[in-house]
Amino acid sequence: METRTGTRTFGSLTVAPVCLGGNVFGWTADETTTFDILDAFTAGGGNFIDTADSYSAWVAGHSGGESETLIGRWLAKRGRRDDVVVATKLGAHPQYKGLAPATIRAAAEASLRRLGTDRIDLLYTHFDDESVPVSDIITELDALVREGKVREIAASNISPERLEASLTFSAAEHKARYVALQPHYNLVSRNTYEGPLAEVAARHNLACVPYFALARGFLTGKYRPDGPAVDSPRAASASSYLDTPQGLRVLAALDEVAEARSAEVATVALAWLAAQPTVAAPIASARTTEQLQPLLASLTLDLTPADLAALTEASTP
Repeated sequence: METRTGTRTFGSLTVAPVCLGGNVFGWTADETTTFDILDAFTAGGGNFIDTADSYSAWVAGHSGGESETLIGRWLAKRGRRDDVVVATKLGAHPQYKGLAPATIRAAAEASLRRLGTDRIDLLYTHFDDESVPVSDIITELDALVREGKVREIAASNISPERLEASLTFSAAEHKARYVALQPHYNLVSRNTYEGPLAEVAARHNLACVPYFALARGFLTGKYRPDGPAVDSPRAASASSYLDTPQGLRVLAALDEVAEARSAEVATVALAWLAAQPTVAAPIASARTTEQLQPLLASLTLDLTPADLAALTEASTP
């Protein structure tokens, strides 16, 4: 992964080092709010948007694809298709589950329609499907790349062994190869990536694009011991980190660095993650334009070696 001043490059893609998560679009952010967030994100220097074909199928009355549809409408209305890198994921939509070649094909075509575009910049397999040989998965993804419908391919929620096998097959058969990996990784969830998975990513020069970069909101600093209740669909899972010594240590370290740098806690948490080996751009979402500001601030916050070391020590499992 090549690193340039202010941007990260992997494959044919160049992105700013923070990615806007689209899981809230069409769920907790309606169309007007979604457009406002996307407008503010791009105006603030962001150019990397992440979504999935299954967002937000978990909401009553939703079928999946709501986020892609809103992003597609924004792209068309604003004429911004060539200005942003659009990443989406397939394999978890209720109508297109798994990674059988025919399912990959149908899901990708459906995403293209919802996004209103002729190509997907970065297409992830959302969850690995171990019932399908990696050769079948890569061959179908390669076909989409050769047809110009997908620029680059990537994987999420995959074992080190299957990731290594996929990359080996791509090299041996001269097929499209994964250029990025989307794992669960943040200051309070380090073992989910660091270790064998990160070693495969480093060995093959894959860009890490972590999801849950702010630990479902815990790393924004709004969850505190004996603090007021937080109105969020993720409050229960986020507040669970308060019950761990690691979570409390991380909060204390974040507070100290944030105060020293005159930055918000979320900004510091994202800047630490963006500074880790292999990481290209952490993914974080915002339900309002106000919540977006700490994300954008991470684009320009340079933590000192001492800052990084303090956070790393506090977050060591």
